Amino acid sequence: MLIYVEYITERLLYTLSFVFKDRKVAYQLTNDGIAFIAASGPKLNYSEREFADCLQIVPARLLFEDECLQKKPIPGAFFGTACLEFDQTADLLASIFYVLSRMEEYNSPQTDGLGRYKASASILQHQNWLQTPICDIWSNSLISYLEKSLQISLSAQPPRFYFQPTFDIDHTFAYAHKNSIRTFFANAKDLIYRRSERINDRKKVRSGALPDPYDTFEQIAELAQHFEETKVFWLLGNYSKLDKNLSHLNLAQQEKIKQIAAVCEIGLHASSLTQHQPQQIEIEMQRLAQIVGYQPNSNRQHFLLFNLPFTYQQLIKAGVTHDYTMGYAEQTGFRAGTARAFKWFDLQKNEVTSLTVHPFVYMDGTLLEYLQLSPTDAKARIQALYKEVQKYGGAFSFLWHNETISGYQHWESYQSVFKENFLINQANN
Repeated sequence: MLIYVEYITERLLYTLSFVFKDRKVAYQLTNDGIAFIAASGPKLNYSEREFADCLQIVPARLLFEDECLQKKPIPGAFFGTACLEFDQTADLLASIFYVLSRMEEYNSPQTDGLGRYKASASILQHQNWLQTPICDIWSNSLISYLEKSLQISLSAQPPRFYFQPTFDIDHTFAYAHKNSIRTFFANAKDLIYRRSERINDRKKVRSGALPDPYDTFEQIAELAQHFEETKVFWLLGNYSKLDKNLSHLNLAQQEKIKQIAAVCEIGLHASSLTQHQPQQIEIEMQRLAQIVGYQPNSNRQHFLLFNLPFTYQQLIKAGVTHDYTMGYAEQTGFRAGTARAFKWFDLQKNEVTSLTVHPFVYMDGTLLEYLQLSPTDAKARIQALYKEVQKYGGAFSFLWHNETISGYQHWESYQSVFKENFLINQANN
């Protein structure tokens, strides 16, 4: 298929690659009108210029500009497919680029108390598209429209589906291996809030009478041996209000990191300090490298703290090539409109970058603490998300913590929810 455009831009190339190249659809792009007229075979005119006897799609200007939109697009429809409309032009390709590039997040004031972009602010949430991989749905709709209009088969290949458990290690231990000062203040706080169970458990763990409830690393290691795409992200930042893990120098913590590194990839769980101190990313990366014996190249931001384009630009400078932060804390679903890994497009520089973004579809705390779903409702949500990813391709990637899979305290009722991921996958393989 030959596609004519008046201008070949980075935005256009990026979007066409997501729609066609990733599905192994053969196409060529030209801005030579004479060559386009002379060519035989299936042709698409994606421009305002008119050609005789040729399928034409009039584009929105978004893919041919350098700036970010100052206002959000409105809902529209492209031959029956609900999408986005830009300047009175409904355009599937522009819709895909707008969502995939996360344009709506740039300089947005709609953030929560931690400075994170709100799911409730996204046009995907407003249009009830957040729980579906809308960019892949739009891609398939465009391919179907072209096949029907041109009366050809583009032989599109479905993107690969894979299963990916991921774990964040915010607190390696609940009570063990913490110094006397931290233990004293933790006991004092539990006493004030009358949490006698925690006080008793802390005493038993520190005396060796009870295993630490957060020490679920044997379970994580066993899962990693069965699922090769498993990823674990470890917090090694300086102690702060939001970062309370043990020091990277703690030998017990180092032992656990090495245990997991022997069976799966360990990435950095970049601390909250990296949002305001970019050099901190490299410091924490070096800490992890010294423990695991290799230079890590993957990351997930602690508390999912990231702001575009700043955070991703700093990750690239620090040598990070894979980031797993793309998801919401407050809501499940497809923040970037896909479950597939994709290259980040820097709208500030208007170019494709070396950073591969790996979305996840839900986090444990989202189900229990934000949405307050019962175990039954949480399982139903997981099943629905699994079916969407299985249908359209990409990673069924989900986020739990070593502490939450333990079933300790209020997580007890969610043990069956965690197991549901693996039961679904087993039933479908």
